[in-house]
Amino acid sequence: MNQEDLHAQLEYYKSLYKREMKKSKELTEQLVAAEQKAADAQFHLDNIHNSKIWRMVYPFRLAWSHFKNLFIRIKRYPNLKSFIKKVKSKMIERKAYEMYGTGSFPTEEVRKGQRDTLFSKDITFSILVPLYNTPESFLREMIESVLEQTYENWELCLGDGSDKEHEEVGRICCQYRDNDSYRGASRIKYKKIEKNLGISGNTNICYQLATGEYIGLFDHDDILHPCVLYEYMKVICDQNADYIYCDETTFQGNSINDMVTMHFKPDFAIDNLRANNYICHFSVFSSKLLEGKELFRSKFDGSQDHDMVLRLTAEAKNIVHVPKMLYYWRSHAGSVASDIQAKSYAIDAAKGAVAAHLTSSGFQNFKIESSRAFETIFRIRYAILGNPKISIMIPNKDHREELERCINSILEKSSYDNYEILVLENNSEEEETFVYYEQIEKNPRIQVLHWKKEFNYSAVNNMGEKEAKGEYLILLNNDTEVVTRNWIEELLMYAQRKDVGAVGCMLYYGNYAIQHAGIVLGLGAHRTAGHTHYKMGKDNLGYMGRLCYAQNVTAVTGACMMVSKKQYEEVGGLDEEFKVALNDVDFCLKLREKGYLNIFTPFAELFHYESQSRGRDDDSANKTNGERYEKECARFREKWKKHLEKGDPYFNVNFSLDYSNYVIGGGEHVKSMV
Repeated sequence: MNQEDLHAQLEYYKSLYKREMKKSKELTEQLVAAEQKAADAQFHLDNIHNSKIWRMVYPFRLAWSHFKNLFIRIKRYPNLKSFIKKVKSKMIERKAYEMYGTGSFPTEEVRKGQRDTLFSKDITFSILVPLYNTPESFLREMIESVLEQTYENWELCLGDGSDKEHEEVGRICCQYRDNDSYRGASRIKYKKIEKNLGISGNTNICYQLATGEYIGLFDHDDILHPCVLYEYMKVICDQNADYIYCDETTFQGNSINDMVTMHFKPDFAIDNLRANNYICHFSVFSSKLLEGKELFRSKFDGSQDHDMVLRLTAEAKNIVHVPKMLYYWRSHAGSVASDIQAKSYAIDAAKGAVAAHLTSSGFQNFKIESSRAFETIFRIRYAILGNPKISIMIPNKDHREELERCINSILEKSSYDNYEILVLENNSEEEETFVYYEQIEKNPRIQVLHWKKEFNYSAVNNMGEKEAKGEYLILLNNDTEVVTRNWIEELLMYAQRKDVGAVGCMLYYGNYAIQHAGIVLGLGAHRTAGHTHYKMGKDNLGYMGRLCYAQNVTAVTGACMMVSKKQYEEVGGLDEEFKVALNDVDFCLKLREKGYLNIFTPFAELFHYESQSRGRDDDSANKTNGERYEKECARFREKWKKHLEKGDPYFNVNFSLDYSNYVIGGGEHVKSMV
């Protein structure tokens, strides 16, 4: 066989291998999806079978119906303390609903003070509003909310694509234009568009009317808070912001106080934005960001704003989130706020916008799927690059059963095959533990390393990292158990990105209550760090769907964390002065200081039978643990004082730090809005 034949045969086998690998990957994905459906079905079935109602005999069911509500309350609130806490949070939330509506509007004295404020810059805001058959009441309320702005240097650019049956739209706009005067001229600009060009085309016509240094995008049926331009002017002058957005609420009926949802947003988070256009309203940006670029692209009509936000934030130098409720999004029949199905084409447009952004960012072979939360909240599957080796490091002292369950779940369930398991042995005493070590070391994937000094979680892992042969590390507790077959791939697809540091997964207790879904700085009684969505159910969507997509977080737990070996070494590993607690949060903060993003993904799932090995760090019943935990908390608060004072960028300041489930804060937070 000559060289050409050998080369041809080699190419054939290479292509055959690639095809088979592709089939294997597709089958794995199908298997993972099937297992997920089966697990979900079993979860719901167990809930039914374990309920007290199900166990009752038939004669008692009739009597039970009369006491059903009482029983539910008792079951939900097993003690008076939790009941009072729940009632208190509801009262705070109700107060906030009142305060974020018209109750937050400025008094005449405040209005005058804001109007008389002298800023260091003279900025004109061009507010673009595409009109199409706008109902008169909506139109007037929209325009008047601009006229009420306490910062008065604006222009309202109206592009009217209404049909002949709605000529009153133009008549009303012209009336407002003729009656307005500021610095000797009207600030309202109106143009009739003879042929409706759709949302993108009509908005682009509005943009042609604009002369301002900053551009704002405003829907024709929504309402602005009177102070929004004033607040934006402050961050432009103080922080040199070139892209600005605020918190928003959806309301129904004729009053903004009739709120349906309140969206308190994180600061800029690129992974959140790729999965979900959380920025949305009220986007205002420097006109310089648009030089040589289109504002809206018609091929993304229905999701033109998501496309625009992705493109402009990629260019912006200083994106600022104003954490105040300043935009009121009207929900009515036919609006996207009411039902995304009213504009089903928006789903495909949104996927296209995200795909265009990912492609321009250098990603290839990704998949974008709608999530269970909402059709336009996405699960993004990034392609795995190569087949890098993964080192799974598991500290252990005795607890043979827990360790065996953990390791067996890795060996039996993991679809990724290029990994090693390093058991980091630390002063075990039970003979059965060492018998088990002898058994597992017969597997070439597994190695037992010995740490003979006193227990120090950070030092133990640092020792393991030095011996690890993998390009990526997984820090894993011995009291965990793999749930999803492709858990390693789900972590690796993010850890491979150059901009990402640590990646964490979804951890459940044995009953599928959530143990970890990302960590918030300052959360909890000790004001150090705490887990969000704590003890919520597996089927919960999370606040604004956050349990349904991968997102940026300040920190993830070391109970299951992936990071590249290179980055682990770059930040000096885990700080050994945090012997037991908060070393993972400290590590994640060190990564953030280096400019890396930390990510939580809900699509890598494990059980975490938390702290079975040594008891909880903050267990008040264990005096030694409690004292140690207090010392480490104090050190953490001192080391990261500035970060704690500033607040977690991904946890809105309007949320209370006393709750893990996004409860609106109390009086001080509410008052700060006025």
